[in-house]
Amino acid sequence: MIPLDEAQARIARDISTLPAADVPLAEARGLVLAENIFSVEAIPPFANTAMDGFAVRSSDTAGASAQRPISVPVVATVAAGAVAPRPLAAGEAMRIMTGAPIPDGADAVIMVELTEPDGDNVLLKAEVASGNHIRPAGDDLEKGTLIFGPGEVLSPAHLGVCASVGKEFVSVHRRPRVGVFSTGDELMVGPTPLGPGQIRDSNRPSLLALVEEAGAIPVNLGLLRDDEKEIEDALRAAVGPDATNPVDALITSGGVSMGDFDFVKQVLSRLGDLNWMQVAIKPAKPLAFGMLMGTPIFGLPGNPVSSMVSFELFARPSLLTMMGRSDTARPTVAAIADEPMLRPPDGKTHFARVVAMPEPDGAWRVRYAGGQGSHQLTAMARANALAVLPDGSGVQTGERVQVMLLD
Repeated sequence: MIPLDEAQARIARDISTLPAADVPLAEARGLVLAENIFSVEAIPPFANTAMDGFAVRSSDTAGASAQRPISVPVVATVAAGAVAPRPLAAGEAMRIMTGAPIPDGADAVIMVELTEPDGDNVLLKAEVASGNHIRPAGDDLEKGTLIFGPGEVLSPAHLGVCASVGKEFVSVHRRPRVGVFSTGDELMVGPTPLGPGQIRDSNRPSLLALVEEAGAIPVNLGLLRDDEKEIEDALRAAVGPDATNPVDALITSGGVSMGDFDFVKQVLSRLGDLNWMQVAIKPAKPLAFGMLMGTPIFGLPGNPVSSMVSFELFARPSLLTMMGRSDTARPTVAAIADEPMLRPPDGKTHFARVVAMPEPDGAWRVRYAGGQGSHQLTAMARANALAVLPDGSGVQTGERVQVMLLD
């Protein structure tokens, strides 16, 4: 067996970030920026009001109060998207809507709640200072400002800022297309009654969803039967110079244990350069990784929980690296065990499926999510974290344990 960190390091050496590409802004959420973005104009481009109210000269409000309001004529209305018909003179007011440009001559806005209609005039019931409720030009961004640079992960707010400076496309590291396929004559799909020795394919739906959750593009390569030519044809269609449905990475599950007699293993060993590993973890000890005609391929174990845990530890960080992400690891927290989490010493790190619950004071508590067998997928569905139990006897109730948060 090899240590977990060594297996992860072997994989990391062969994973590289995908080239940058221009994508529409609407498709860029979660992607990593590969260019500098500058503000080509001031944001906002003009001084505008932050409130509905009246544009005034602050000096005209001196001494105004609810008890002694000042009446001034309303000479115009300025809506958002419009401009004042003329400069504001002393002793006048203009009705103004949020976002509208400040008229020349005005230096303050008094909010509508501090006014009262007075025929063609308005009563100003408070004194306001110069600059009141005015957003100056360039208040958010000055023209020429470097806003974002390479390596920024684009959130919804990032996209809004990019739109505000006129960007329709951004240069980012694109999402990898990740092919996922299942193999085996024993696998069935859908509600068809199972025959002797048959099981339904649960790994492929789980893995496709995990790929999508990581931000990559899942490509369903279907269910392949135990036929060497069928498997080879499917692989060649996905990778290599003659690929008709090209992907940037491949994931399969099953057939990676030592001594397995499996057509996938035979084809991969012949076509690719794969490293068949036994990693010192439980579940998910068997793992295959290598390059198939220049494309990384992850051979994950076949048990459902093992397949998902293996994806979290090996495939997910690699897909994030391909997208240019530096934060490839799931967050971890220290938690208190609400029940014993015992395990025998066996030279492996155990990953227990747990429910992690935050306390009001910021502490975390964990309990088992259910059965811990590598075939018991229901517990994985209930879990929102994996408790990391180093080699030894585990932890007792009330002891601390490191937890990898999945949700």
